[in-house]
Amino acid sequence: MNLPPPGRPAVFLDRDGTLNVETHYLHRVEDFAWIPGAPEAVARLNRAGLDVVVVTNQSAVAHGYCEEADVVRLHRHMQESLAEHGGRIDAFYYCPFHPEGRVARYRASTDRRKPGAGMFREAIRERGIDPTRSFMVGDRNSDIEPARSLGMTTFLVETGYGSAEKERTAADRVVADLSAAAACILRLCAESDGGGTAAPDHPS
Repeated sequence: MNLPPPGRPAVFLDRDGTLNVETHYLHRVEDFAWIPGAPEAVARLNRAGLDVVVVTNQSAVAHGYCEEADVVRLHRHMQESLAEHGGRIDAFYYCPFHPEGRVARYRASTDRRKPGAGMFREAIRERGIDPTRSFMVGDRNSDIEPARSLGMTTFLVETGYGSAEKERTAADRVVADLSAAAACILRLCAESDGGGTAAPDHPS
């Protein structure tokens, strides 16, 4: 009997506070700034053959600060900037909904909004990802919870809200920033299969 091929490993990333400097309801390109070292970290993950996927709550849309087109425009800017560093995001998933949103069509409770796992499940299904061989990097426990529920190895960064959230986190590891997380991820991948990209279930 032919078995289906194993899913690919991936690195899931939160956006605000993990990739870019945390800014209140960020939606304008001119207000965007990378956390130092983040573009280079993404490029290193790309070169290792890992799928890099952003999963981000964007309730600024629900609260009327911007339109979905602004979110897409900002993500396009991120891709253009990453290309200058030899990197890319393989897929963006965002949730514009919020249960208390001021914009009626975006006022909703949904599993897509973290700490729900809806965006993760969508990416896993669409991109053929094996969550047990994958990682999550974020600055909030609402990033960590859905990833752990799916069997991922999780990293809480101390950038963004991470320095406050680390005292009560269930993350597998707490690291300084995305650069440190990427270095650890690549080391774990190398240790698990002699240099390939398969990820261990969880670091000890």
